[in-house]
Amino acid sequence: MASVHHIVRVSKVTKTFHLGKVKVQALKGVDLNIAAGHYISIMGPSGSGKSTLFNMIGGLDKPTTGKVFIDEVDIAQLDAYELAWLRCRKIGYIFQTFNLIQVMTALENVTLPMIFSGMHNDAATEKGIRLLKLVGLEDRFLHKPFELSGGQQQRVAVARALANDPAIILADEPTGNLDLSTGEEIIALLKLLSRERKVTVISATHDIKMLNVSDQVVWIRDGRIEKIDEREELSISVGRIGVRE
Repeated sequence: MASVHHIVRVSKVTKTFHLGKVKVQALKGVDLNIAAGHYISIMGPSGSGKSTLFNMIGGLDKPTTGKVFIDEVDIAQLDAYELAWLRCRKIGYIFQTFNLIQVMTALENVTLPMIFSGMHNDAATEKGIRLLKLVGLEDRFLHKPFELSGGQQQRVAVARALANDPAIILADEPTGNLDLSTGEEIIALLKLLSRERKVTVISATHDIKMLNVSDQVVWIRDGRIEKIDEREELSISVGRIGVRE
C-alpha cells in the first residue's frame, strides 16, 4: 500500500498574542497532518483559533512555538524572500472579501501573480484566459470587479488562486459574502478543482454546506483540535449534523 504524502504537517504549534498587558493563547499545542489532494474544512466557533491555524498553514503568521511544514519545508526557518517565493509558488489564496484590485480587469487580476513569478506577459494572458474559462467567466475577461456579481468576483479569485499551479489552495470563508445558491456553486467548483487537479483545498469556514464535499473536517475549539472526522464518518441532513455510529 502506497504511503500517504502529507502536504501540510503542523507539529505542537502554539500561538500567543499580546493585547496590551493581556496574553491571549490562540493555539494551545496543535498537531495536524493534511494529505495531498484532500479537501479539508477547518470548523469552529468565532474565537476558537480557526483563523489563526489557517494563517499558520498559509505562512501568513509564525507560531510562538512548534513547527509548520509545507511539503516538508519548515516555513519558520525561511527568510522573507524564501517565504514569499513559497507562498507565490505553492499556495493560492481565496478570501471572503475577494481582495480583487478594483482598477484591474478580471484578466489582469488573474495574471498578476504570474507576472510577479516572472512569466512573460503573453504567456500569462493566455493562461489567464484559460483559467477564467475554467471557472465559467469566458465572457467577463475585461470586466472590472464593480461590474461583476459577488459570485463572479469569487470565481475570479478562484482563477487567481490557480495562477501559479499551487499545491495548496487556502480558502478563508470563501462563501461568507455569497448567497446560498452562489455559495453552493463556489463549493462545487472548489471540490471539482480538488478532484481533477489534485490540489489540496483547506477551508476555514462556518458554512455547514462544506461538510458535503470535505474529505476531512477538523473541529477546533478553545485553541485545540477537538476532533477530526473522516468523510465516511459524517452523517449530514437538514438541521442535523452528527457522526455515524
